[in-house]
Amino acid sequence: MSSKRKRTPPAAGDGRKRGRTGKTKSRARAPASRRQRNPVVALFSGLLTWVLRLIWRVTWRAGAVLAMVVGLAVLYVYTTLPPAAELLDARTRGSVTLLDRNGEVFAWRGDQFGGQITADTVAPVLKDAIIATEDRRFPYHFGVDPIGIAGAIRINLSEGRGPLEGNGGSTITQQTAKLLCLGRPYDPDKWESEAAYEDDCRRTTLWRKIKEAVYAMAMEARYEKDEILTIYLNRVYLGAGARGFEAAAERYFGKSANDVNAAEAAMLAGLLKAPSAYAPTSNMEAARDRARVIIGLMQEQGYLDAAEAEKARANPAELSEAAAARAGGYFADWVMESGPAFLTRKTTEDVIIRTTFDPKIQKAAEDAMKQIFENKVKEGSDAQAAIVVMSADGAVRAMLGGRRTRVSGLFNRATMAKRQTGSAFKPFVYAAAMDLGFSPYATVVDEPITIDVPGSGPYSPSNYDREFHGRVTLVEALTHSYNIPAVRVSESVGRENVRKVAEQFGIRSDLAVGPAIALGTSESSLLEMTGAYAGILNGGRSVRPYGLTELRLQGEDTPLMGQAGGMGERVISREAAENLIFMMHKVVEEGTGQRADLPDRQAAGKTGTTQAMRDAWFIGFTADYVAGVWMGNDDNTPLTGVTGGGLPADIWRETMLRVHKDLPPRPLPMAEPKPPRPQSQPRATAPANGGSGSDPVERVLMDVLRGILNNN
Repeated sequence: MSSKRKRTPPAAGDGRKRGRTGKTKSRARAPASRRQRNPVVALFSGLLTWVLRLIWRVTWRAGAVLAMVVGLAVLYVYTTLPPAAELLDARTRGSVTLLDRNGEVFAWRGDQFGGQITADTVAPVLKDAIIATEDRRFPYHFGVDPIGIAGAIRINLSEGRGPLEGNGGSTITQQTAKLLCLGRPYDPDKWESEAAYEDDCRRTTLWRKIKEAVYAMAMEARYEKDEILTIYLNRVYLGAGARGFEAAAERYFGKSANDVNAAEAAMLAGLLKAPSAYAPTSNMEAARDRARVIIGLMQEQGYLDAAEAEKARANPAELSEAAAARAGGYFADWVMESGPAFLTRKTTEDVIIRTTFDPKIQKAAEDAMKQIFENKVKEGSDAQAAIVVMSADGAVRAMLGGRRTRVSGLFNRATMAKRQTGSAFKPFVYAAAMDLGFSPYATVVDEPITIDVPGSGPYSPSNYDREFHGRVTLVEALTHSYNIPAVRVSESVGRENVRKVAEQFGIRSDLAVGPAIALGTSESSLLEMTGAYAGILNGGRSVRPYGLTELRLQGEDTPLMGQAGGMGERVISREAAENLIFMMHKVVEEGTGQRADLPDRQAAGKTGTTQAMRDAWFIGFTADYVAGVWMGNDDNTPLTGVTGGGLPADIWRETMLRVHKDLPPRPLPMAEPKPPRPQSQPRATAPANGGSGSDPVERVLMDVLRGILNNN
């Protein structure tokens, strides 16, 4: 059996074939593209490609539509924009500029507009400071700065705020759009007040930001960059009622915005962040700190070199004399309240008011109050004080309504507070007596007295020292402020006569009806009381305190109103006034007001202390000025160890020493009567039952005197 091997055929797929020579050749490998792919990968890859292509088609179409909508919106706003010059001043409220007696500005109220300035005329360093602070890319962007917005959102989120809270990334153009309230003018019929309107204009929402961006882009298309900046320069609020950089520069530095230096420019630009907080009249330290930040930004951005920046830091901005003093805050408030509202508090015009205010006298009062409270009042005391200084005709020269002096809009204790006057009222009792013919040397018995007051029962006054002094002259009674003699004199001359004299001298508050009227149980203001004492000084004529002498519109020469003086009709005779001044001079010379005595000139006045020492007064005068001082607590709690002859007299003296520093001494207009011979003068008495006197001869003499004087 033969065993033959079978030849195994070659594999079908070995890729080789034999040639004639017996050698094999390699077969070509199939292309990769022909390989079979994973169907799942292919599916997802195709789907992703389709989605991306769809997104692209939707996005560019939506973007095109959005761009068209934005473009149309910008075009619409563009057509509504007026010429730039019409947008510089759109205040609905006017300003009031107050001038002192010398014609110098000392206070402003309302919305002050300093006049139009432009980006071309304003000091270049101020323009640089604003751009460096608010919008460093202002020259290049199209109204909206995407880089700035992104940075602001990042900062807000990193600090835990919402994306639109805090930093807004707004350009100067956007801020200007907001100042213009996106072209929506103030409508008094729609808005409760201009403040409410402005609050709504400043409100930030996403939709408002979108409209603001559209408006800003329209402005960029309509106006040149310098025109936009000019609108911004003139409309932005910069604190203390100043609208625009010109008004702010005038208010704070007493110069035009065209003339400010680098330090002043930095302080003005710093106000943009928070005008009230950084106003130098409110907080100079904060204003300077902010200005140093601005100087750093200007140096960093190349607007100042190192030497210029160092010079600005070493010489920070200083307030002008008027702004630094902030003098007359209470006075200015009072003038604004006393004038017609449509020309003062609610004026839509720019008004100039000339006043009686004297800055030197104001400073004298401020310095005097400060000295006494620093050196003689216990630290931490809540006691308050007020001062009024006026001329004899009622022209108010200075006013302090409280211990805080450089303020405005606060409670004015000189005009608003109604407090019991105490013994400061007694001069009106003796004025009535002098006018009825009594002499300062007429006598009155200081002994116990009880008066039956219908509806109230018996009234028995006592003296401050709890003693009785027997028969005393009227001048002695006033000099030592005895209470019982004052009540006896009031009952003798008649309470109605006392009331009439006080009212005619200007005490317009409700006066008590009982015998206690003589002791100042009625309430009055310091301004009223000081004005009434001015009536005594001027010889017995009534006085209405005044501060406004002329009111006119800015740019006009003819005044709309004015006042030449405050003196009215005669209240008591000149002789009676001269006798009363003599008596009040004795109060200062040797009585309860000795601490008010002046070293180089005559003075007259009267102390006043109310029950439980809740109020302390000293009001007095020289031949040149009348001054009134009140001290007390706002909550009407008693003072500690303070009487009218103490701290109020000290404040009065320190004030008057400064007021009269450069004035030659002049004698008081008083007549010193000769002491009468015994039994030659009527005696002011009042019987225990409150009658008009127990001596028949005295009653007849008093009736004759009253008849003679009433006929005159």
